[in-house]
Amino acid sequence: MRKLTQLVLLTAALISGPVFAEMKIAVLNYQMALLESDAAKKYAVDAEKKFGPQLSKLKKLESDAKRIQDRLMKDGERMQQAELERLELEFKQKARDFQAQSKDLNDDKAIADRDMLEKLKPKLDKAVEDVLKSGNYDIVLERGAVVDVKPQYDITLRVIERMNQLR
Repeated sequence: MRKLTQLVLLTAALISGPVFAEMKIAVLNYQMALLESDAAKKYAVDAEKKFGPQLSKLKKLESDAKRIQDRLMKDGERMQQAELERLELEFKQKARDFQAQSKDLNDDKAIADRDMLEKLKPKLDKAVEDVLKSGNYDIVLERGAVVDVKPQYDITLRVIERMNQLR
């Protein structure tokens, strides 16, 4: 099947070589265009501020649990049974709290990311459309589908610039 596809492509290239030579081709890294825009960078800073306190609580829970675990491993054999049980219970509680708070943080961040994407996607689509129209391209390929591309064919930076101009 692969050889058949190669044969068809080779035949098409030979028959319509001049047509392909005149085609204007571009490559776009859609994800990079989105993430490198000013709006996405601002969102990243805002998200860091918004979710920073939750992340700090998680880090403290993690370090507390680690401290308890280390103490249990180091001194567990020498501890009285009551102290050992108390520490094990405290460790389990911190682990449960960590899991619950981690899930909550991940859920909240996912919702915020989706909201940001819903707001930015129309702006990105408009920027892509503007660049494509101004460049009069015949074919635009997603960067992930291309092995290598010369910089002059990559329109990602132009899309980012256009997106940053849109309000």
